[in-house]
Amino acid sequence: MEELWNKLQTEYRIGTISKNDAIIFKKWGKALKLLSENPRHPSLKTHDIEVLSERYGERVWQSYLENKTSGAMRIYWVYGPDKKSITIIGLEPHPEDKKNGAYERITLSDLPLMKKDES
Repeated sequence: MEELWNKLQTEYRIGTISKNDAIIFKKWGKALKLLSENPRHPSLKTHDIEVLSERYGERVWQSYLENKTSGAMRIYWVYGPDKKSITIIGLEPHPEDKKNGAYERITLSDLPLMKKDES
């Protein structure tokens, strides 16, 4: 995900980004800002995705980049690897049909190695 973010950022800065990628980049940037301030910000509509949490063995959260558009983009993330940090593990269109295993077709980045609580 970091590689994709850096690519979009570079293309945006030098003016070679496509119109569609520029829209996603701006929405992703806004979502990151909101996530850093408050992962439960109302416009993000953050919620955990049980199917993905079970598959990855870590609670996986989904937040909105957009809503009420065809193929509305979602950002997937986990807490960690440190306290007070999150790691983005996916940027995908919302699966249209939750009933037919739509979340099972989503592939996310590898999870970061979580630091053990040293308390």
